[in-house]
Amino acid sequence: MIPSSTQPRLILASSSSYRRELLGRLQLPFEAIAPHIDETPEPGEAPEATALRLARAKASAIALQHPGALVIGSDQVATLDGAQIGKPGDHARALLQLQTMRGREVVFHTALCLWDGRIIDPATAAQVENVQVFVRFRDLPDAELDAYLRIEQPYDCAGSAKNEGLGIALLERIESNDPTALTGLPLIALTGMLRRAGVPFFGTQNP
Repeated sequence: MIPSSTQPRLILASSSSYRRELLGRLQLPFEAIAPHIDETPEPGEAPEATALRLARAKASAIALQHPGALVIGSDQVATLDGAQIGKPGDHARALLQLQTMRGREVVFHTALCLWDGRIIDPATAAQVENVQVFVRFRDLPDAELDAYLRIEQPYDCAGSAKNEGLGIALLERIESNDPTALTGLPLIALTGMLRRAGVPFFGTQNP
C-alpha cells in the first residue's frame, strides 16, 4: 500500500455508461476518459489473455496521459466452447449469436486493471485480475429472440444480451463470485484493488 493523506485522482478508462454507473456506486470522485485503443484480438490469443491485455492497455494508455492518477481499465470477452464471441454490430449477426447460444453456457471473462501512476516502475504499477462469469441461456424460439433484439437493440454488446436490461429474460442462470462483473466492472475485485492502493472508503483511511 502507498500511504497518502489526499485522495488520488481516479480515472475510469472507458466510454461505457454502464461502467460509469457501476463505479458511481462506490461514491468516489472520478472522471471517465475513453482510451481509444485497438481492441482487435491477436492471432491465436486465448480469450482470457485478450481481456487482460486490453484492460491493461486501456489503463496504461490513460495513465500515460495523466501522470500520478489511479486509472481503472476493464475489458470483457465472451466465449462459447472456448471461441470468442464479439459484438454483433447489427440485427442479423445478433440473432445468429443468440440462436447459437440458446440452451448453452457462455463464459464471460471480465478483466480488470488498476494502474497506479504514483509508482514509477511500470512492471509493478498495475494490479490485474480476470473475473469469470458463467451464463446459461434459455432455449427460446426464434420469434422471442428476434422480438427482444428489436426492443433493446444490443448490437454493441458481446453476446447480444444486456443482463442489466430486458436481456435478463433470456438467461436461465448466472454464476460468479462478483455480481457486477457481467455488466462490465467487477466491483468486489475493484474495491480490493483500491484498498491496496490506499484509497479510503467511508471517509476513513483503509488499514
